[in-house]
Amino acid sequence: MTDASASTGFLAEDEVSAALARELTDAGSAWLLDVREAYEWEAGHAPAAHHIPLGELGARQHELPEDRQILVVCRSGARSRTATDALNEANYPAANVAGGMGAWQAEGSPVERDDGTPGAIVEPERR
Repeated sequence: MTDASASTGFLAEDEVSAALARELTDAGSAWLLDVREAYEWEAGHAPAAHHIPLGELGARQHELPEDRQILVVCRSGARSRTATDALNEANYPAANVAGGMGAWQAEGSPVERDDGTPGAIVEPERR
């Protein structure tokens, strides 16, 4: 894999395209972490994603793999950038998915609900 560090097998970059994220996820080479809120996840998510909302990430950090590349996604890439930076600071091999789920869907990658039906990307609620 040309994008991985030869010594660790992890990506050298801290941001990847949605196309590369899907390729790595489909190959089982990366663990896709969705940090959106529950209502966003329920509306639609990547089939292989794992859900930990950004606000719960610190308390649920023990659920993250330490020996796999983590790709972090949100709706547009902003919250996932925050999560990626925090994970990298904590020595997790994390990379942000540029453009988030919007870019994921635009690449033609699947978005589904938990029951397997087609999903949708929804806007975050304003607080």
